[in-house]
Amino acid sequence: MNKIATRLELLRSKMKEVNIEAYVVSGNDNHGSEYVDDYYKTRKWISNFSGSAGSVVVTLDKALLWVDSRYYIQGAQQIKESEFILMKSDQGEDKEPAKWLMQNIGAAKRVGFDGNITPFSDYKVLNNTLKERSIGAVDVGDLFETIWQDRPTISQKGIEALDESIAGVSSQDKIKKIQAHLKKEEYDYTIISSLDDIAWTMNLRGFDIRFNRLFYAYLIIGCNEAFLFCEKEKFNKEVIERLPVTLVDYNSLISFIKKEIKGKKRLCYNPNKTTYRIKEAFDKEVHPVESIEFSTLLKAQKNETELKGMRKAHLLDGVAIVKLLSYLEETKEVLTELSVAQKLEEFRKESSDYIESSFTTIAGFKEHGALAHYSATSESSVSLKGDGLLVLDSGGQYKSGTTDITRTLLFGEATKQMKRDYTLVLKGNLALAKQLFPSGTCGYQLDILARQFMWQEGINYGHGTGHGVGFCLNVHEGPQNISPRAVTVALKEGMILSNEPGIYREGEYGIRVENLVVVQEVDKTEFGTFLGFEVLTIAPFERRLIDKSLLTENEIEMVDSYHSWVYSLLKEMLCPQDRSYLERATRSL
Repeated sequence: MNKIATRLELLRSKMKEVNIEAYVVSGNDNHGSEYVDDYYKTRKWISNFSGSAGSVVVTLDKALLWVDSRYYIQGAQQIKESEFILMKSDQGEDKEPAKWLMQNIGAAKRVGFDGNITPFSDYKVLNNTLKERSIGAVDVGDLFETIWQDRPTISQKGIEALDESIAGVSSQDKIKKIQAHLKKEEYDYTIISSLDDIAWTMNLRGFDIRFNRLFYAYLIIGCNEAFLFCEKEKFNKEVIERLPVTLVDYNSLISFIKKEIKGKKRLCYNPNKTTYRIKEAFDKEVHPVESIEFSTLLKAQKNETELKGMRKAHLLDGVAIVKLLSYLEETKEVLTELSVAQKLEEFRKESSDYIESSFTTIAGFKEHGALAHYSATSESSVSLKGDGLLVLDSGGQYKSGTTDITRTLLFGEATKQMKRDYTLVLKGNLALAKQLFPSGTCGYQLDILARQFMWQEGINYGHGTGHGVGFCLNVHEGPQNISPRAVTVALKEGMILSNEPGIYREGEYGIRVENLVVVQEVDKTEFGTFLGFEVLTIAPFERRLIDKSLLTENEIEMVDSYHSWVYSLLKEMLCPQDRSYLERATRSL
């Protein structure tokens, strides 16, 4: 019996003890985080699937994993040695676990979930779907608590204060803005569970979740008071003395809500971040209002100090990227997917401003590049030998900001198809980068710009074109994005997004070109205010993959102008050998 089969047997034994027919495993933490501390990685432990999004359902005789199109290939590969069945979350009638459960679990049976990590919005979907057949959705808690014998402990790392000279605005002023919003909307309190919102509001940064500069906490803000629920041991005395809030023990949130927030109060909360357990603690007379956190909207629009820091971070990151590219051109050593990622990390560490990666580097060579979110392991890592493409998607957390960049690199010789595909991706990147749009435009209205040239060739990609990026925080940040999904959030000045179209040919190669951009005001006309994008990322494209015949004169001018800009910014920060490489890499097409 393999380890997954053994673990399923242990889980099913616990399910029988609590009298449930199925158990939903989300892999969430208590805060709806995209990336979580190792303690919460229950989905990976039970299924072997390591992606950042997905759902598992285990019944007494079946095991199923739901993933979206980003993880079809990876999901199938990671569960192939087990009884797990791959379910595609955006296809078919069973695209949601709740619908499958409703159709496959007997009437009047019980489906279990852990209310301490299940967002209230997920509970509502599950409960409302199951009750059609009188199936109960019951909070049975964490069934992994006793069966996961070597489970990691929850991180207890320290917390650092972010100086106002870096943050741009004091935490006291941020709280006052939120309180002014509460008074305007006639709310008495807001509960903030989102960790990046808490870190940004408080001008604090932690290390509880690798790569994300976050710490586990809750924040309750009232019209005239504020409470931070966090372990006191994580702070030094000086930071505690400067906190503009009352510090309360992390585990006392629910008892605090029950005791202090009673009566006919208006309480604002985000059901996508607030768990079932917290929502159930609300007093019956309290009037809960569902809404995105106001802090999320404030955080999304970077202030001038934050933008200055982000530009500095991208300058430092550009130096590291060019050093790597120069090294790859000169070295006789045969690298692997893992060692090229390690080499890039070494170059980033040469900057005293560098802290850590902003996510696990994606280095996918040849067919591995076709896995949009591939992460090499010691078992899967291949040598970069022969003719092929390497998708290198990486980022850094610097003291001044956060970066995220993808470059597709050529090893050996390129086929005609490779060059055509790369140029189509590049054309999409350029089209989006140069577009002006009226104030009030949402990201989904621009998504077609990046896909248009691929669509004309019958090609598409399954991920979004752009995600928001945080300041010294999460590399993925909302609410803004650019994708086919109709997210009705207008793009506003100061919002940072990625611009990353791609092509993925299963079994052959992948191509992605990603720059970060910031929304800025460009013009005011009789027709209104028009916005555009300032490119932040500073690194050359792969010239050997560009088919110049597929570019217009304007596109050629854009590439040449970008490369000239890259060279002018980086040349004085490089040694002669690396500068010589950059000069060749950025010469006119």
